[in-house]
Amino acid sequence: MKKLSDLVANPSGFDSLANYMGELPEACWYVVLTTNRDADLLTRVNFECAQKALEGFDPDSWEVFRFGHWACGWWEALCVKEGTDAFEEGESLSDSLESYPVLDDEAFSEAEESEAHEVWESYRVKDRIEYIRRYRNQFEFRSFADLLACVRGKYFCGWASELIY
Repeated sequence: MKKLSDLVANPSGFDSLANYMGELPEACWYVVLTTNRDADLLTRVNFECAQKALEGFDPDSWEVFRFGHWACGWWEALCVKEGTDAFEEGESLSDSLESYPVLDDEAFSEAEESEAHEVWESYRVKDRIEYIRRYRNQFEFRSFADLLACVRGKYFCGWASELIY
């Protein structure tokens, strides 16, 4: 994990400390994960899962720091205080992401499904029909009523990952 004070000095790789307004955070804070306004679904889900994992620890041992940014609007850093139990949990979360990019497969799958349903609802009927025809192999309709409900936007029963990425 990286120190928050070091990350604030150059959060994107194209910044400098001269662009930073405000007080620098104490050196005892270490970054578990970051997110920003433009973060993808996986980043947002991992951030939420890591935050939930830390909620059982002393509230003074972890914190979400929020910053404005000239390029992405804002960014947040989920941090843990050095020398606490939350720090050990933060290290564990950070280490697990080095070998596998998802903290909670079930939460990520649910978020994908939810986002796919939102995207599907925003399509016009004509666009839904075209999508179903083009990607027929993604769908398994149980009945004609199932097909109609999908076309009408009541739900999406295809492959969520294909629709939203």
